[in-house]
Amino acid sequence: MPPPSKMPPASQSKGIAAQSGTAKPKKTPPPTPFAMKPITALWVFLFFNLLAALTSPIEDCDETFNYWEPTHYLAHSSGLQTWEYSPVYSIRSWAYVGLHALVGSVRRLLPFPTKVGEFYFIRYTLAFVCAVCQTQLFRVISITLNPRIALFFLLAMISSPGVFRAATAFLPSSFAMYTTMLGMAAFINWRGGLRTAQGVFWFAVGGVLGWPFSVALAVPFLVEEGVLAVVNGREAFVDAVRRLVKGVGASLLVVLAEFTISSTFYRLPTLVPLNIVLYNVFSPPHKGPNIYGTEPWSFYIRNLLLNFHIFLPLALASLPLFILLKLFSRQPLASGLRTLVFITPFYLWLAIFSAQPHKEERFMYPAYPALALNAAISLHILLAALGQSSPRTLIGRVPAGLKLLLVVSTLGTSIILGFSRILGAYDAFSAPLHIYEPLQSPGVAVEGSSLCLGKDWYRFPSSYFLPEGMRARFVRSEFRGLLPGQFGKQGGEGGEGGWWPGTWVVPEGMNDENLEDVGKYVDIATCDFLVDTHFPSSTPSALELAYMLDTETWEVVKCERFMDAGRTGLLARLGWVPLGLGGERVYGEHCLLKQRVGRK
Repeated sequence: MPPPSKMPPASQSKGIAAQSGTAKPKKTPPPTPFAMKPITALWVFLFFNLLAALTSPIEDCDETFNYWEPTHYLAHSSGLQTWEYSPVYSIRSWAYVGLHALVGSVRRLLPFPTKVGEFYFIRYTLAFVCAVCQTQLFRVISITLNPRIALFFLLAMISSPGVFRAATAFLPSSFAMYTTMLGMAAFINWRGGLRTAQGVFWFAVGGVLGWPFSVALAVPFLVEEGVLAVVNGREAFVDAVRRLVKGVGASLLVVLAEFTISSTFYRLPTLVPLNIVLYNVFSPPHKGPNIYGTEPWSFYIRNLLLNFHIFLPLALASLPLFILLKLFSRQPLASGLRTLVFITPFYLWLAIFSAQPHKEERFMYPAYPALALNAAISLHILLAALGQSSPRTLIGRVPAGLKLLLVVSTLGTSIILGFSRILGAYDAFSAPLHIYEPLQSPGVAVEGSSLCLGKDWYRFPSSYFLPEGMRARFVRSEFRGLLPGQFGKQGGEGGEGGWWPGTWVVPEGMNDENLEDVGKYVDIATCDFLVDTHFPSSTPSALELAYMLDTETWEVVKCERFMDAGRTGLLARLGWVPLGLGGERVYGEHCLLKQRVGRK
């Protein structure tokens, strides 16, 4: 198979044909066995994304407290507020949250509305949007590069546990992943003319409404645009400037919309993307993201290996393989410069974020499509080399059946490992999505009752799982950081309220140094319900009692098993493993408890 290459712009192709004077209609190429129709790809992506929407546990408490809770506040006038939403700091976008609140409001217009239904309706919508973006990039890869590369891209995306989580996660980095796919598709597809304006626009949408740093993934494409504009003469330079101006102009409209919406909610001029950059890049040492933990440079390599398996080494090998291809095929390096542009974004992103001390898995989400594309290009190059049949080469002497077995077994093992990890995460950590179900039954909870969270506060899936009128509270545990507070119901000394006063009233006890505020705690005696996790091997402390064993005070409403990571072997922690093949998982119980009558 030939190496991936790019077609010239349509205008250039027509000019070449006109000069020759002998242009003939091209014959339709025979169908390739690797070709998949975009509509088929859409259904495949949508199936896996909907499965993720239905089953994925919330593994990042930022998703709950920084996005689900503010959305719940807009929709139901109550929710937990983090310091990031204080007008003093204002580093979260109300425009981004408001979009999801609008989606949830659609569900309330449909029959049998429930808050849990809203939660999953938002997730299903995210699943559909992600599938559309994945399909668009798949389609462009297929028609521009090679159908086989597109198929490998699809396999890398649907078998990755990381993509499975990111596809429906309510996080700006997931939103940036969506727009990255649309932006890459626009920049890659030169058929019918360059789409620089579209590419700039989509990356700007991801950077302004999602995560500002995601615009870095557009840099290689913009550099390519600039180089071509300079070397191709004045007319090409003018065209490039015109396309860039269109893209920047459309992007400024997005900036204006975000500025207007967030400023309206905060009731002061607020440019959230700028605040995010200032906080993450220019904060003093005792503030900023590093106070929440740092990791060594190898963190992302290890994490991506767990989430992509063989596709990560393939992605990292794309540049060396591309260079080797050019050297051994004796093709000029310039003939594949477009391919070099395509594989650069992943390397750039990995280098930038590996150099940052504070690291989190979700920071890689925007680059997942670029990783999958790199891996697909590498696999395409390797299979082209393995396909050599000349007996004069070493590879040509290897039997075709053995080559096929090697490829199928390697890819098959990676895909099985990916699905094993997806299933393993659901088996281990899905309990928080299920234990609140009894609260929806009549008579279990009453108006004004409270649910308390102790050492398990970070596992709370959101107030969408609580009935109307119930509030989540916190009781003291061994945790000594800053917990969220309640969004305010009214503002000003005169009790001025208006629409969502909690978005603009400065809350008490908030700080950007993760310093504990004891005002966030309530007395456990005031709790109607309590969430607790009990591992038989754990040792209770004065602040973290084995509440579910205190049957005189608490009765069990519902328990679900929850993996005890500390006592489960490494192989069993990494994914679901059939019994007898890698050690058994050790489980505890994640429970919803109710305080007995007369004990409160």
